Amino acid sequence: MFPKVHAGMEMDMDKDCGKTGGNGEKRVQIFVDRMKRFPALVWSTVWTVGRDDPRRVIHALKVGLSLTLVSLLYLIQPLFAGVGENAIWAVMTVVVVLEFTAGATLCKGLNRGLGTLLAGSLAFFIQYIATESGRTFRAVFIGAAVFLIGATATYMRFFPYIRKNYDYGIVIFLLTFNLITVSSYRVQHVLKIAHERFYTIAIGCGICLLMSLLVFPNWSGEELHNSSVFKLEGLARAIEACANEYFSEETDADQDKSIEDPIYKGYKAVLDSKSQDETMALHASWEPRHSRHCYRFPWQRYVKLGNVLRHFGYTVVALHGCIGTEIQTPRSVRLLFKDPCIRLAGEVSKALMELANSIRNRRHCSPEILSDHLHEALQDLNTAIKSQPRLFLGSNSNQATNMLALAAAHATQQKPGVSLSSVKTDSSALLKWKTKGATEQAKEPERKFLRPQLSKIAITSLEFSEALPFAAFASLLVEMVAKLDHVIEEVEELGRIACFKEYEHGDENIVVTCERPPVNPLQNHLPSHAAD
Repeated sequence: MFPKVHAGMEMDMDKDCGKTGGNGEKRVQIFVDRMKRFPALVWSTVWTVGRDDPRRVIHALKVGLSLTLVSLLYLIQPLFAGVGENAIWAVMTVVVVLEFTAGATLCKGLNRGLGTLLAGSLAFFIQYIATESGRTFRAVFIGAAVFLIGATATYMRFFPYIRKNYDYGIVIFLLTFNLITVSSYRVQHVLKIAHERFYTIAIGCGICLLMSLLVFPNWSGEELHNSSVFKLEGLARAIEACANEYFSEETDADQDKSIEDPIYKGYKAVLDSKSQDETMALHASWEPRHSRHCYRFPWQRYVKLGNVLRHFGYTVVALHGCIGTEIQTPRSVRLLFKDPCIRLAGEVSKALMELANSIRNRRHCSPEILSDHLHEALQDLNTAIKSQPRLFLGSNSNQATNMLALAAAHATQQKPGVSLSSVKTDSSALLKWKTKGATEQAKEPERKFLRPQLSKIAITSLEFSEALPFAAFASLLVEMVAKLDHVIEEVEELGRIACFKEYEHGDENIVVTCERPPVNPLQNHLPSHAAD
């Protein structure tokens, strides 16, 4: 009998081994397939990143060239004899300081140079005082100086203006000061080492500034300028696409619900631009006046324009939400207002495109930006709404009760087990069904879920419920027209401060193309950590 048991166990083990072996072969095959696709995936990623913004390729070449130049301090013997082993700090400076835009490089380079210079000067002063005293007093004096300077500099980092502009410089100051001051107690000739180190850091910063300012420079100001144009155009396309999709004759099942929604992409760049705008404006403030188009770069106005566009974008988000609401206006009712709504959305979109062109061409807006066509579209929508008073001011009782009866019938079809003894033609049907549901729930305590049909019947029992979704859509269109005035005022104020040229007839036919900024300009370079 035992041999039979062992035989059965062996058969089970053979089956398990067969399954394990089959799974192992399948995993190996999947791994081999992935490795075959890996080179193509890497090449596709490399090509896509370079195609989206060719400046990334140029920046990578600039960084490589800069590292090669500072490496000559090690590779060439006369240069190495003059600089010594401190040449490594020049390499570290290039890696840390050289950024994608000239403004970012200037900000970090000047902060690094200024922090190193101040820390070295203060360390020399403390070293001079400490050497005039005994060794015990010298140790106490250095410890007290390190504590006092460290606490003061760290507390200053919490000041808003310093944190915004000079935070990196203070970090470099603290690091350099402590290295020089503390090491001077044990190491001889530390001041000479500090001199050589300062020279190598200056060499690294100089190479970074030359590469950023003279070799295919990327200006943060231009980046901020182009991103404002891109955001206005994205909002214009999103508004027009919203109106077309809302009145589209295709059913929801036929519509493409892909992730790459053009409407979502249109306003996403606006909603996510706050930190990017502030960072680019900060870097632009460090840049010299490199353009002949404006006397000084009004980076504060670009940030304020971004805030106004974000508030405008919230309305576009709500407008987009009307497309996928649970309670929808029947298409037959929507078609009554299709032409005035699409026309109004088109006029708002046209005004935003005109604002984008005015910023792109650095000229003031056309006086006809709020043309009679926009006011006529508003009047047409108002007339169309007034022509259907029953939809918005209330209809007769039969229409409301018919809506309730249709909702109840729909609920019965969805759940065959749920039957209505009688579908009344007034709101008492809803009350009776609610009472019946409570009784059934008392009899069946184990059922703890809500019936979704109940909420829909409660909504559809409203007299003009089928017009509510469209009323929200129309009110958002009108709200966008009201908010459009704030956008126009901000663009005009920007043009006044930036010394845009005056508008002339025929300028609307002249479009100066600008390079489309990347979706996230802050991702054009890897974040670098503070290092000395």
